[in-house]
Amino acid sequence: MSYMIGVDVGGTFTDFSLFDTQSGQLSHYKRSSTPEDPSKAIMGGIQEILAEQHIDPMDVSYLAHGTTVATNALIEKKGARMGLITTQGFKDLMEIGWQRRPSLYDLRKPKPESLIPAGMRQEVQERILHDGSVRTPLDEDSVRNAVRCLKAMGAETIAVCTLFSFINPAHEDRIKEIIQEEYPGVYVSASHDLVAEFREYSRMSTTMLNAYLGPVMKKYVHNFERSVQETGIRVAPYVTQSNGSIISIAETVDCPIKTAVSGPSAGVIGAIYIGQQVGLDKIITFDMGGTSIDVSLIEDGKAQLSNDRTVEGYPARIPMIDIVTVGAGGGSIAHIDEGGALKVGPRSAGATPGPACYMRGGQLPCVTDANIVLGKLNATKILGGKMDVDRSLAEQAIRTNICDKAGLTLERAAAGIVSVVNSNMVRAIRVVSVERGYDPREFTLMAFGGAGPLHACEVAQDMGIRQVLIPPSPGTLCSLGLLMADTKFDLSCSNLTPAEPAYLDKAQDIFRSLLADGDALLDKEHVERDKREYTYTVDCRYMRQNYEIAIQVAAPFDQAALEDMIERFHQEHERAYGYCNREMPVQMVNFRLSAIGVMEKPDLSAAVLEPQAALPQPMEVRQVLFDRESEFVDTKVYHRTQLKPGTTLEGPAILEQMDSTCVIPPQWSAYTDAYYNIIASYKGGEEK
Repeated sequence: MSYMIGVDVGGTFTDFSLFDTQSGQLSHYKRSSTPEDPSKAIMGGIQEILAEQHIDPMDVSYLAHGTTVATNALIEKKGARMGLITTQGFKDLMEIGWQRRPSLYDLRKPKPESLIPAGMRQEVQERILHDGSVRTPLDEDSVRNAVRCLKAMGAETIAVCTLFSFINPAHEDRIKEIIQEEYPGVYVSASHDLVAEFREYSRMSTTMLNAYLGPVMKKYVHNFERSVQETGIRVAPYVTQSNGSIISIAETVDCPIKTAVSGPSAGVIGAIYIGQQVGLDKIITFDMGGTSIDVSLIEDGKAQLSNDRTVEGYPARIPMIDIVTVGAGGGSIAHIDEGGALKVGPRSAGATPGPACYMRGGQLPCVTDANIVLGKLNATKILGGKMDVDRSLAEQAIRTNICDKAGLTLERAAAGIVSVVNSNMVRAIRVVSVERGYDPREFTLMAFGGAGPLHACEVAQDMGIRQVLIPPSPGTLCSLGLLMADTKFDLSCSNLTPAEPAYLDKAQDIFRSLLADGDALLDKEHVERDKREYTYTVDCRYMRQNYEIAIQVAAPFDQAALEDMIERFHQEHERAYGYCNREMPVQMVNFRLSAIGVMEKPDLSAAVLEPQAALPQPMEVRQVLFDRESEFVDTKVYHRTQLKPGTTLEGPAILEQMDSTCVIPPQWSAYTDAYYNIIASYKGGEEK
């Protein structure tokens, strides 16, 4: 017997997916999160599953989890006390930044607060030039003085970022050695180990974030690893990276910034897997949980990656799945602002106290409360009957905080809350599609998360999207994605090079060096040679541009691959920016290699379709108020697990299950495919 476990930690619920490799059975579980200590919900859930399924812990062959520890530490500013060592004259770089305001039109919006306490930015005498040559040798005495000063000031971690170290890391390497001599055991993060790329501010910010999170993540993963061992599980757990892959515990300690958007990335990987099953390669993911919604775009079966993102306002130059997050979840709080307008989010009630209907002391109206009042959610029990809710508390919260202040009826107030949150989600979808040159009508909206299927069809209709896919267990797709992830290392090297045949040897040398580094990292992860794959990418731009477009290239990188890269760069530039100039020289800026270790994955087989399968008897007929409807509508409510593959139903309908509720509005139909996905299709005319 062998079992695989994936665990995703959300703001409201912690989700579990269990796969029996022998029988092929896939099971899903949910448990309330414990924000004060996420590991409590994780370990409690694992122990409960092992006991319930009578599983010997020794039979667990794989365990992976997505973590919010790094993100929460940044949000709450609970990282380690940090010092900075940099080139003389550059200690204020983090304050100077890009010399632009966080919000162009909001003069009062503050910059992110400095993560480095006053007096803990130290300069050392050294200088490396843009070509890697040494102008000023490293003054080791200045380094020792800087380290001693930081030690005396109680630094728990030190970030090291010197000028042009991505070309020549010799000075940074020696600074690291001196730090360990003068201050043994302190956490050290050097910029060239993380980001061997130009743009000094982004590189320093990334290094600083990594150092800030390092001791926090080190403590967490060691405690987590010990807790796992105490259960009797002997496999070393994996942690999800922001690029959608998994890495070992040891690598997580070295590069905690790679886990900054760990959880949401797993959902995108799960969506890619579902898309491959059903033959969809153009998907917009719609992951709505209790706290937020995460939206991403999949094209040609691949997630869109971003190499330069901000995390809580700080630039982070590491590969991440391009995910747009908006504070719009089931727990998002509705309120009337000073101008009398109805607003929803970004503040969330979280797991505790949660929405008013949860009966945990919450008194503020949330999106979940509104959906209960509208009839879209069960008014007495959710989570498949495992969790009691109280409609009267939801009504009271909406009346007190919305109706009495805005002069609205209960139903109009609840409908307004849902309408506002849907508008917020539409804007997020526009960011990943329309604003980046994609037509959302060409994509399928894949809805998951506990609340995603509640809103997906109405949001899709607002976007002109006519097809929505809802996976079999939408509320736990992120934990399923953890079972489908590979291990991957993204390596890069900045080298501004003309895209011309004369420079091919130079480019090939760079790729060979990156390949050697990638193989060394896969060796550390014990990935067999026949399980390794590699992708090669070049960031290209027109000469004198200040932004780049990533173009995947063929290996070997010969003249044919170079010509193909240039042509595809022109095409992508025209798609993204509306024009291209084939007469203008193209420049290669960053060379990237992804070293992938292909992991064993669950094999979920298709069921036999029954094209004429009859609908089951509805559990009840409920009065529901849908968007675009002025009156409540009689709506049949089914238990989703009773729908057989091949079943078709017409909206309005509601499908309840343990981890979510699917809402099929009027003018929509729903079909259950061979993999138990719900394919919802809009049958109405074009929206105006």
